[in-house]
Amino acid sequence: MDVRTAYNAWSEQYDTNANRTRDLEATVLREVLNALPFARVLEIGCGTGKNTEWLAQRSKHITAVDLSEGMLARAREKVALPHVRFVQADILQPWTFRDGAYDLVTFSLVLEHVEHLGPVLKEGAMSLATGGHLYVGELHPFKQYAGTKARFETEAGTQVVTCYDHHTSDFLNSAMANGLELVHLGEHFHDDDKTGPPWVLSLLLRKS
Repeated sequence: MDVRTAYNAWSEQYDTNANRTRDLEATVLREVLNALPFARVLEIGCGTGKNTEWLAQRSKHITAVDLSEGMLARAREKVALPHVRFVQADILQPWTFRDGAYDLVTFSLVLEHVEHLGPVLKEGAMSLATGGHLYVGELHPFKQYAGTKARFETEAGTQVVTCYDHHTSDFLNSAMANGLELVHLGEHFHDDDKTGPPWVLSLLLRKS
């Protein structure tokens, strides 16, 4: 199912479905960014606002972007703050939604839906002020290799969202090609159970 249609359909149940990837990535974002100061944030793939609420407590301005009108409607209900601006946009098109340079750009569980990382990470890097940071939180490649994809249940059956596999080197090479340097790489497990593959990959990159 194409990404926009899928997330519009998923939006009504996204916050209430059991979703270990969603919940772990929210925890990871908070852990990775907790000690990082930032005033202006560009949040790509804000969804229903699961991370927007936390980012809003720590910043002075957020541009929160999502492809799905349904997800944005939920986010606006939860985060009705004057310093948060929600925008419906396709990040595969030119980023006309930017309103200045940002201290932080975040991608949460969105790049798995992007076939070619380079152009999107280029836009992300262009959105940063010098010294700014870019965060990526994604389903770990090891889970992708095993066939895990974003999916949800409906009365018509399981709906699988269009996804693309990316290797860790794909993220890093695309980031470095666009002037970003690696600050942190994390592999995260549920309940610290390291007997299986990591579930979420996190990257923190800096624009020098």
